[in-house]
Amino acid sequence: MFRNKNESIVYKCTVRLLEDADILECEFQSFHRGSYLVEYICEQLEINEKDYFGLRYVDASKQRHWLDLGKSIIKQCKDIDPFLFSFRVKFYPADPFRLTGNGRLMLYQQLKRDLRHGRLYCSIGEAAALGSLIVQEELGDYDEVVHIGDYVSSLNLALRQTEALEKKIMDLHKKRQPYQDSSVAMDEFMGIARGLETYGIDPHPVKDHRGSQLYIGINYSGISTFVSGKRSQHFRWNEVHKLNFEGKMFIAHLSYTDASREPKKHTIGFKCSSNATCRYLWRCAIEQMLFFTLPNSQHAAVVSGGGFFSWGTKFKYTGRTEREILTESINALRKQKMTNSEASKRKASSVPATPSSPQGDLAQIRYSSLPRSTMSEPLGNCHMATTDSLGNIVYSNHPHDVMGGGGAVQIPSLEPVSEEARLRASSNLDNLHQSIASIGNGGEAGEYYLKGDAIEYSAPECAAINNLCEGRLSHQSTKSKRNEYHSYGQQHQVAYASACPTVSDASKSATQGKGVENQYDRQNAANCAKGVRKFRFLNAFIPSFLFVIFAMTVSAVVILESESEIFERIRNMPEMISLRYQYYQPLKEYVLQKFGRKS
Repeated sequence: MFRNKNESIVYKCTVRLLEDADILECEFQSFHRGSYLVEYICEQLEINEKDYFGLRYVDASKQRHWLDLGKSIIKQCKDIDPFLFSFRVKFYPADPFRLTGNGRLMLYQQLKRDLRHGRLYCSIGEAAALGSLIVQEELGDYDEVVHIGDYVSSLNLALRQTEALEKKIMDLHKKRQPYQDSSVAMDEFMGIARGLETYGIDPHPVKDHRGSQLYIGINYSGISTFVSGKRSQHFRWNEVHKLNFEGKMFIAHLSYTDASREPKKHTIGFKCSSNATCRYLWRCAIEQMLFFTLPNSQHAAVVSGGGFFSWGTKFKYTGRTEREILTESINALRKQKMTNSEASKRKASSVPATPSSPQGDLAQIRYSSLPRSTMSEPLGNCHMATTDSLGNIVYSNHPHDVMGGGGAVQIPSLEPVSEEARLRASSNLDNLHQSIASIGNGGEAGEYYLKGDAIEYSAPECAAINNLCEGRLSHQSTKSKRNEYHSYGQQHQVAYASACPTVSDASKSATQGKGVENQYDRQNAANCAKGVRKFRFLNAFIPSFLFVIFAMTVSAVVILESESEIFERIRNMPEMISLRYQYYQPLKEYVLQKFGRKS
């Protein structure tokens, strides 16, 4: 009767591939995310470049959506019954030849579909060239016996497939060289398609500030507007500063440099047919911009859209970016080259030496014959060691001429270090450890360093003596400790007395200081408690919030109602236009009607 929480429901969905006749049945569970379904389909189709593809679905209100890879499938598609998805190319690469294997084949089928549905808009000549390549790929070489009459009319090649277009396609198909592989025609088709302005464009119908109908297209290069199939405006991604939406208004904040090389900022807005279509357009633009501009997905922050007077939304990009994909492919090629070079080196080292070959070390010969890399460390940072005529070790740290007389080769200068100095330094280090150990065991003070004629303790010895003063002198009298250290001389005794005060003096001063300090802290805390008032967040937040709302309302009314030229630029902003026609004007009419009825 009751379902177990750990028990997961298995859902079935249908995925339509790029060819309408091809269908794939899949299963997923309630906890699966969108990435699971995309990875499963790419695995079934043997596609390596899975990041360029996605799944599209249509909700109950006939609005299209891309399946979010980072969210649960069942939460995104809760209004869909049955579950029906379309496998499509989501990000068109700038160079379609980056894709390999079935990934390139799927991109070719997507471009054919775009030409057939009118998204890949082009001239009649370009459409004829693309159509002839499709005929070459599907029907093969032209044959007078087989290809009779209007043999092209049976194929669905373009949106507006007229008789004149079919005739041009057949003429170009006849002129093609025979015995061409189908992959050659596919590559030539993608080479022509990527040069078109509508490559990778999914047109979104919008209206400008004048009410004129146009289309917005988004691809790897930026945002473009199209009027009657021709591009009228193009904003590159490096010029787009921010993307936002307000109700039905899609807003793009631009920052660019004009002809006089002066930085300028501009805001442009487009009106969509509904709030849902505007939100869908904003999300498509954000995803395209992040995929083609971010260095990696770790730099992707949560992007928020929607203004103050509309339902806001947040989006977090999930998946790899194009730069990450290219970096991984380059690293894979480098690893492959390194493995090939190592294999060739092993093969060369396994060859036995012959009487004609040199008898020296083969590795040394091969290394000396290789050119030196320009990225290696300079000789100035090297540390070289040698021996002089007396047998002392010599280290080099400063450059000078090895050859003498200003030779060409520069190596570090030689600084002699005698063997006695090295032994003396090591013995001093051993004496230091012995002195610390003897002090820790309660014995007499150990060794010390000689610096000129004075006796000075090193830093570790001072720390050990301070610890000794604090821990040991509490159990012995001051007189016995002075007698114990009297043998080290008057200078050492003065230094020791200044460094370590007596225990009795230290204890007296510590007890007196603690009592005064406790009394002062108790009095200070009592005084502070009287003057401190308890801070309440609501008492500070609510008045501030009400004041901000009041100030914004008054400012909006003044700007919208006044006809002053000072606020003209603000009134013409897309955000203010959307605020006026969607919220302010209806609210104003409602208030006037209410007051009019009462009066």
